[in-house]
Amino acid sequence: MLLIGNGRLMTRDPEHPYLKDGAVVTDGEVIKEVGSTAEMKAKYPQAQFVDAKGGVIMPGLINAHTHIYSGLARGLSIEGNNPTNFLEVLEGTWWNIDRHLAMDGTRACAAITILESIRDGVTTLFDHHASFCEIPGSLFAIEEECKKLGMRACLCYEVSERDGAEKTRQAIRENADFARHCKENPSDMMKAMFGGHALFTISDRTFEEMVKANDGMTGFHIHVSEGMNDVIDSRENYGCRSVNRLYYNGILGPKTILGHCIHLSPAEMDLIKETDTMVVNNPESNMGNAVGCAPVLQMFEKGILIGLGTDAYTHDMLESLKVELTIQRHNACKPNVGWGEATTMLFQNNAKMAARYFEKPLGILKPGAAADVIVMDYHDFTPFSDENLDGHMLFGMQGHDCTTTVINGRLLYQDRKFVDIDEEAVNAFCLEQSKKLWGELNHRVY
Repeated sequence: MLLIGNGRLMTRDPEHPYLKDGAVVTDGEVIKEVGSTAEMKAKYPQAQFVDAKGGVIMPGLINAHTHIYSGLARGLSIEGNNPTNFLEVLEGTWWNIDRHLAMDGTRACAAITILESIRDGVTTLFDHHASFCEIPGSLFAIEEECKKLGMRACLCYEVSERDGAEKTRQAIRENADFARHCKENPSDMMKAMFGGHALFTISDRTFEEMVKANDGMTGFHIHVSEGMNDVIDSRENYGCRSVNRLYYNGILGPKTILGHCIHLSPAEMDLIKETDTMVVNNPESNMGNAVGCAPVLQMFEKGILIGLGTDAYTHDMLESLKVELTIQRHNACKPNVGWGEATTMLFQNNAKMAARYFEKPLGILKPGAAADVIVMDYHDFTPFSDENLDGHMLFGMQGHDCTTTVINGRLLYQDRKFVDIDEEAVNAFCLEQSKKLWGELNHRVY
């Protein structure tokens, strides 16, 4: 039993949103009670006390779309790669990387992504993996790293025809095998989706094979209209818009996540809403790839459940939150829009999306919710209360303010140090694997 107290408690529970000197008591995998520090200490004297030291105690953050396979790319420059459009970014950078990513590289990517996420207060990941060098068993390897390091995750593999029929079959099989594994071995720490890259790399025949292999076990997680590639391919080769093509192939539904969704028509938004399909926006990645700004404000008007991810551009969800607000205002040419939408995406909608997969409530501190708690070392110099929490989150707090992370009742990170995790060993292994990967990509020794 843990008692995280002596801090300003931000619960995201409308009934008890804020305590100036609050505490959270965890019992195993769930939150047992919240209240004042003095009250909780008196009531649970046997609990291990975790001192927030006046910081902000809050629910763990959820990243609704990321890519573990990019974990070893930091600082990487691939010789001769100078992309001028989105397809060249994919071909020269990301597809090039995943074609050289073997099993140990996948493990290293998972390990470093998990540690970085824990350090930034992220306690749940929805990942979309690709390692076309070695596909079979890759999701199971990521699961092992998640279990070892304590991360809650929902995994899938990126089906794509870009590397031929055999790789396509292997990707479909990996999704199906892992989804079946999660169904037969239920855990509220690990869930499965059925992944697909993007429509312009998937034929209708492959969609048919994906739906058949999935057999209703789970929802789909797929990139949609991130660039114009999807729009043009669907129109010229299938005579319809991208979202309509997904509908015709049985991909849409309440457990499916559509990543990006930048180039949508109003009718496509209506179809997403009608099928209760989820959407995840990744603002920094979209800006970095120069593919445009997702119509988030319009999707909110339609009533679509839209959450926030990073596409692995960062692991800091608060950084992504800030960019979400600014790109929406910039795109709308209005300085008074986006605030409510951006904060709703991260603090409410990501939890609603997670609830479609995980049994225990996430993103909230209340009895019975998952014991995912973080502490932020945030020293305010202006008034701080339940009336302006989101303002402080948007304009003051950052991921690296996180000092303590608890996932599923397990204390993983305390006072900016990992607990029972050998960070140096993980970093050494990742460095070894990154040198191998970089060497293969650039044909030289690092």
